[in-house]
Amino acid sequence: MLAPVKRHPAEFVLEGNIPEKYLELLKNDFGKDFIIEEDDEDCGYELASRAGWYKEEKAKETPGGNMKFYRKLHGMTQPALTEKLGTTKQKISNMENGAFSF
Repeated sequence: MLAPVKRHPAEFVLEGNIPEKYLELLKNDFGKDFIIEEDDEDCGYELASRAGWYKEEKAKETPGGNMKFYRKLHGMTQPALTEKLGTTKQKISNMENGAFSF
């Protein structure tokens, strides 16, 4: 059984033999945003976390790469981040490029 829920800010998937009492709680809380698929083979999609491309990309992730992603996502420059963190631009650059040891 697969039970995906998509509602901002919650998005999660429960898999396996889910007790009915939990399914009822989720139905009550999430209403139309709660979907039950009895067999994940027939749901018409594959969970990204199971896909080969996802596993390959996940393996490439680094803490510095994540920091750079979220810095850019929030529209911050390296100098702006250094000011917030009270460090130097060189340290931020080194962290993002994996040349920094803690």
